[in-house]
Amino acid sequence: MADHQHGYIHRKDDYLKRLRRIEGQARGLQRMVEDEKYCIDILTQVAAMTKALQAVSLGLLEEHMSHCVLDAARSEDDNAAQEKITEVLDAVSRLVRS
Repeated sequence: MADHQHGYIHRKDDYLKRLRRIEGQARGLQRMVEDEKYCIDILTQVAAMTKALQAVSLGLLEEHMSHCVLDAARSEDDNAAQEKITEVLDAVSRLVRS
């Protein structure tokens, strides 16, 4: 059996670049707090970082739906398909609550 590749693998470098940028934003937020910057300026940067994380999350969700869920739905294994659908619903639920 061949190793399964995750749907995002063809965009892995893009995701890593975005996550490194978010990591830099987190370090910048730490510096802002250390330097006692204005609350609203910090909150503005938190919102930007949150939006960036949401964009990564939505991209990964789309990749998962387009590849993993679709592949499972096309297979003859109804249990695998249902498992993937349940995973997506759980992931969406976590994203909505965050």
